Amino acid sequence: MRKPGFNFAVLALLLGFVVVVLGAFTRLTHAGLGCPDWPGCYGFLSVPRSDSALELAQMRYPDSPVESFKAWAEMIHRYAAGTLGLVILGLALFSLRHRQERGYPAGLSFGLLLLVICQAAFGMWTVTLKLWPQVVTAHLLGGFATLSLLLLLCLRLHGGLRPLGSPSRQPVRLVARIALMVVIAQIALGGWTSSNYAALACTDLPTCHGEWWPDMNFAAGFDVFHEIGPNYLGGILDGAGRTAIHFAHRIGAVITTLTVLFLAWRLLRSGLPTMAGLIVLVLLMQVALGVTNVLAHLPLSVAVAHNAGGACLLLVMVAVNYRLRSPGNEAIFARPHPGSALASH
Repeated sequence: MRKPGFNFAVLALLLGFVVVVLGAFTRLTHAGLGCPDWPGCYGFLSVPRSDSALELAQMRYPDSPVESFKAWAEMIHRYAAGTLGLVILGLALFSLRHRQERGYPAGLSFGLLLLVICQAAFGMWTVTLKLWPQVVTAHLLGGFATLSLLLLLCLRLHGGLRPLGSPSRQPVRLVARIALMVVIAQIALGGWTSSNYAALACTDLPTCHGEWWPDMNFAAGFDVFHEIGPNYLGGILDGAGRTAIHFAHRIGAVITTLTVLFLAWRLLRSGLPTMAGLIVLVLLMQVALGVTNVLAHLPLSVAVAHNAGGACLLLVMVAVNYRLRSPGNEAIFARPHPGSALASH
């Protein structure tokens, strides 16, 4: 039986997916600094358009000329993210009315609210620290985490998805957890690749620069102590550093593919063919988009779709792990009923 707030949570999930895609579009069109300030744009609530507003904007930020397309890309992303924040606030407040209901995920709702507040801070730092790769990557991961928790909230509020984690399926449940961790690590590598502008560091497959092991500088590529201050738009790493990041992402893609395929095989062996087929379908789509990105030199539509595909793969993995939960884990993130055994201890 669906719990109150389910439709509202589904709306938030769909909006969260839109925000992730808009974030990818903003990043890939180099519009992350389309507005040099936060939360407004050149001191305005919207992109300046009139002659007087443009003149004032140029006076305020003489080193950042107004580029209307990039500014609108950034502001539309902010508007969507702000709307999502309000929706999640509404979900948290709504959960207060039902917090005494047995199994209602009020804790999860407030956890989401805390996460989205942190995301707002990272959004601000993304601009004020001029696309510092560490903050950009953390902001991307926060967006994917928000999306994942929104899906978990939807699944919890659905109420009709019984756990499939019988004792005989304990091994496949362990594989699913490992696969989820591998997918998260690969998404982090993808975020690091994007924030350091390393997606085109190699433009051939399966080799890189015509070599199986090209010249790479992993120390530079994965230096998480970049100084704060430079403008990181376009990246500052040399070729060897970017190649190291890109190559690591490729290796991660191979490991992720093998791990997820192994999980699909175990699910098939466990009598869950639909779940296995869905995983394989999303995985193959994501691999195809990644290969196309390299061979076609990162076309915008494919690159955005690749980010969306990563989100879809993560959501599928979260859903699989949720369905494989053991019956004893039903109360995770839920407030115990006042009369339950948990509440009495």
